[in-house]
Amino acid sequence: MAAGFLPQEFIRAKRDGGALSGGDIRRFVQGITDKSVSEGQVSAFAMAVFFRGLAREETVALTLAMRDSGTVLAWPELDRPVTDKHSTGGVGDNVSLMLAPIVAACGAAVPMISGRGLGHTGGTLDKMDSIPGYATQPDEATFRRVTKDVGCAIIGQTGDLAPADKRFYAIRDVTGTVESIPLITASILSKKLAAGLQSLVLDVKSGNGAFMPTHDESRALAQNLVAVANGAGLPTTALLTGMSEPLASAAGNAVEVMNAVEFLTGARRDGRLEEVTLALAAEMLVSAGLHPDVTGARVAGLAALQSGRAAEVFALMVHALGGPADFVEKPATYLRAAPIIRDVPAPADGFVAGWQAREVGVTVLDLGGGRRRAEDAIDHSVGFDRIMPVGTPVSKGDPVARVHAASVEAAQAAARALLAALTIAEEPVNPPSAVIERIAG
Repeated sequence: MAAGFLPQEFIRAKRDGGALSGGDIRRFVQGITDKSVSEGQVSAFAMAVFFRGLAREETVALTLAMRDSGTVLAWPELDRPVTDKHSTGGVGDNVSLMLAPIVAACGAAVPMISGRGLGHTGGTLDKMDSIPGYATQPDEATFRRVTKDVGCAIIGQTGDLAPADKRFYAIRDVTGTVESIPLITASILSKKLAAGLQSLVLDVKSGNGAFMPTHDESRALAQNLVAVANGAGLPTTALLTGMSEPLASAAGNAVEVMNAVEFLTGARRDGRLEEVTLALAAEMLVSAGLHPDVTGARVAGLAALQSGRAAEVFALMVHALGGPADFVEKPATYLRAAPIIRDVPAPADGFVAGWQAREVGVTVLDLGGGRRRAEDAIDHSVGFDRIMPVGTPVSKGDPVARVHAASVEAAQAAARALLAALTIAEEPVNPPSAVIERIAG
């Protein structure tokens, strides 16, 4: 730790509402990284920020300091723009699996460093782990080779990228300080900046299944993320998207991978999922400089999807990272099926009027499809598919979803929990738009 820097004085300054200098923020983050700052001091700082907040300039400084706490990637070997997407997390949100290959098929490079499930929200890496042989933690040389040769690679964060954030987040997670917009912002963006991106698009969820459930909270987070990212030199836009029902008609791991393959091949495409995926693809292509406007970019993304080029890119990525060469042609051969698969019948006539998306996610967790503790094993086969979207007319006894479970008892309990999360109305219901608002820098 630098001579003359006292962590307790730094913490006291923020506790009392003072402004922190960029130099002191860098010194404190260095202390987080090399553990010269204690766990108690890190948690005290997080609590001070939770109540006092950070100014825009302080958040930028914190973001850059955490970025610089480890390796910062560069991509001199690529002859295409480097871009990515980050989602704040939801239920049935398998967008990354289609989005990365669509954007890669349109000429961008997408080195997508993703995370595992958090609470009731699913994790992209947990989904990819459903594919036998797929390496979600390859070495850097493999990551670079696949990104260059295929155009995209979906992998997990290495220990060398933003290590300060890893320690900081773990402490926040057990001290009740996760829900701080400046700290969320710095956590997300430090990792994206460390990945060497040239542009970024954010998918910020809003609704009962979102991390920030209200529109005002989600919008504030999106605005802060966009402002800080641009302030840190990363051109960024955001879409505010709805998360008051599962985005895909599947929620789980293997079931969401199957849903993604069906989307890419054209066998089945959920309407809301397609709306969000193509909107994000268009934003990414514009931010990467490959198209001048979102209208033309959306046409290009749709063409990559409908022509089969995006499915081909996904297949190449899966195989290049250790998965089966014919996975896209025969996903059911490779994805492990749950022992019990049964319909969940509608309790009454009417129209699907709403889902408590968070409760659907929690039910997947209860089935074994997520973690309550970091060391918990996941059953990739469990979850729900064929989830009826809002607005669907149903008759009593019609299936509103299908449960995949490890036992009859687990399936029965999950079906009861799913129906408790469902609202059926007597009158027709108009489903809301999946894309709520665009937020630019």
